[in-house]
Amino acid sequence: MERDQLADFLRRRREAIRPAEVGIADGPRRRTAGLRREEVAMLAGMSVDYVVRLEQGRSSQPSTQLLGALARALRLSDDERDHLFHLAGHRPPPADGTARLARAGLMRMLDLLGDTPALVLSGLGEVLAQNRAAVLLAGDHTRFTGDRRYSVYRWFTDPEAHAAHPPEEHEYHSRQMVADLRAVAGRRSGDPVVAGLVDRLRAASADFRRLWAQHEVAVRRADRKTILNPRVGRVEMDCETLVTPDLGQQLLVLTPANAEARERLELLRVLGTEEFPTGTTDTPTR
Repeated sequence: MERDQLADFLRRRREAIRPAEVGIADGPRRRTAGLRREEVAMLAGMSVDYVVRLEQGRSSQPSTQLLGALARALRLSDDERDHLFHLAGHRPPPADGTARLARAGLMRMLDLLGDTPALVLSGLGEVLAQNRAAVLLAGDHTRFTGDRRYSVYRWFTDPEAHAAHPPEEHEYHSRQMVADLRAVAGRRSGDPVVAGLVDRLRAASADFRRLWAQHEVAVRRADRKTILNPRVGRVEMDCETLVTPDLGQQLLVLTPANAEARERLELLRVLGTEEFPTGTTDTPTR
């Protein structure tokens, strides 16, 4: 671990970011170049004291999870993120697989979308990042670990995942998720990550085995879903998926399908995140 180089890099990246780039108002009394340390701490979900110690070269070795959070908060490019990992004495995340971080360009798009719910997904449906509006609508889905980070795995193994959608849409969602996973498995033939996920789903869910055997294939690009939010009720959303050229990551944008949905999204913004139930909904990903 190169503490001095790590401290210098983090400090310079923090000072290079304009607050507006990460959705923070740039008030007239701001004297700090770029972001304040407390703002980085807030964006990365860590203590201000730890950010201070990192920038002063006094910290213990940060974990890969903390480095990933810092890379997202500082909007690092892929090369800058890899450099950050090297300075901290860790191997950078692989270009493909389960440890991926949201690309810097997609993170900037999340910021620009503002009050429009949006998420960055991996090719297998992991939520790599989401904006505040998406958290208000469906909860924080960057917190899952293991197989539960895949939306398709939660859907077929956790009954609570179904609470986010009305019962009449469950079969449709099941078919769409399996058909999309079929398309991914075809593109990534021989990938042990995909094959392992399919094998574990087949072992865990009879419903998944039934649908997988039908060999339906469909890439999900545009859709309409009804989300059952625990505080404002039914919210109909149109979902549009934008993909990177290599199909490795996707930007999922959700827009209200009608006037009632717009009103309920506005109510969610007023209510904020206070006391938001964290385990009762599942994001309408993929």
